[in-house]
Amino acid sequence: MSRLVVVSNRVAPITEGEPAAGGLAVGVLDALRADGGVWFGWSGQVSNDAETLPNPGRDVGRITLRTIDLSRRDYDEFYRGFANGTLWPVLHYQMGLARFDWGEFAGYRRVNALFACSLHAVLRPDDLIWAHDYHLLGLAEALREAGVGNRMGLFLHTPFPEPGVLMTVPAHAEVVRAMAAYDVIGFQTEPDRSAFTDYIVRQAGGEALGGNRLRAFGRIFATGVYPIGVHVDEVRAEAELPANRRQALRLRTNLHGRSLILSVDRLDYAKGLRQRFVAFERFLADTPAAHGQVIFMQIAPPSRSDIQTYREIRHELEAEAGRINGRFADVDWVPLRYLNRSFPRAALMPLYAEARVGLVTPLRDGMNLVAKEYVAAQDPEDPGVLVLSQFAGAARELTAALIVNPYDEAGIAGALDQALAMSIEERRGRHAAMLDVLRANSLDAWRDRFIADLRAAGG
Repeated sequence: MSRLVVVSNRVAPITEGEPAAGGLAVGVLDALRADGGVWFGWSGQVSNDAETLPNPGRDVGRITLRTIDLSRRDYDEFYRGFANGTLWPVLHYQMGLARFDWGEFAGYRRVNALFACSLHAVLRPDDLIWAHDYHLLGLAEALREAGVGNRMGLFLHTPFPEPGVLMTVPAHAEVVRAMAAYDVIGFQTEPDRSAFTDYIVRQAGGEALGGNRLRAFGRIFATGVYPIGVHVDEVRAEAELPANRRQALRLRTNLHGRSLILSVDRLDYAKGLRQRFVAFERFLADTPAAHGQVIFMQIAPPSRSDIQTYREIRHELEAEAGRINGRFADVDWVPLRYLNRSFPRAALMPLYAEARVGLVTPLRDGMNLVAKEYVAAQDPEDPGVLVLSQFAGAARELTAALIVNPYDEAGIAGALDQALAMSIEERRGRHAAMLDVLRANSLDAWRDRFIADLRAAGG
């Protein structure tokens, strides 16, 4: 059987026998461990050298990890520049935060070509190449130009915007042309795929052939919807494992019987954290009976701290948390706990299980696995309630959650009140419905469906 070659911006640090963190890492590692293969990507290291060479490969069981460093110029133009300064905000409909520079776009293409050159040296003719996310939209084009004829697939973990939004990027035509070099392009939701198809047909002069196939730029390629999932039973087991529950038990003692509203997000403007803080403030203002009875904990690990926009978000949230607590706190009650630090996965799953409400309100998100992990971590006999943004991909599946508009402060405040007052019968019913969906759209199903479609491409 052909090898699976996974390519991502970063190669997750993995150790044989230890669990991986993150949906991408967990999802692809299972496939790589089962059949063997290669995981290729950036090492996370920035070199002062103008040119970089691939690092020696490292075997972990049946998996070969191969990485490459980036030069400072490549990091600035590819990673900080076009990938995160242009693509990330536009893909999340935050056009006002995007910038564009043709030099940075050239750097993005150069690093995709650098990945392709390094990867080409280790490829076998029948390898399946599975690239991940917005950093690598140009990888297949660069590999094709190098003469690689292997089957190649791309899975986009982020949303894909409507054509009018994408076209705010001056290089939009070049980006989509490069994506068309893949044989299979996977999206999280049907609206994401529809937006891509709409661009191909209406803006690129392409044609929809039926069967989710498109013809454009002289190629025929397929698209698919593959909602990424979680290992339900593993999440619940992690939440219950006594060795993992130390912090959760400390939290329970510290709550003194109060209800916990919990949010966990990487510190990012697309997560809607400021709007969420203001909505919680509205809830406290509208619901005096909740004073002293509820605590909102926001865990927001730092992210991309070398980018000015992200430093500004951190300062803004610190100020908002202080202002809200200053308005409502009492001598024995601080309503909002803002933790700007990381927690290991083993500690997070029990925290999810302790929360009466999971508050997940991104302004836009490809899927949002926190929402799915929160549901999976709950005790089915006494589950919490998920309050979920309509603009998260997970809202397409978890329709038994309380669905809210993340821009609607009053709506979120009302949903919090409803969630905290919900009967145990209704909570059980909603949780069971969501759990059924999570089992049907598991992480295994996501991975297996994509790989099967990639194997069939061009067959």
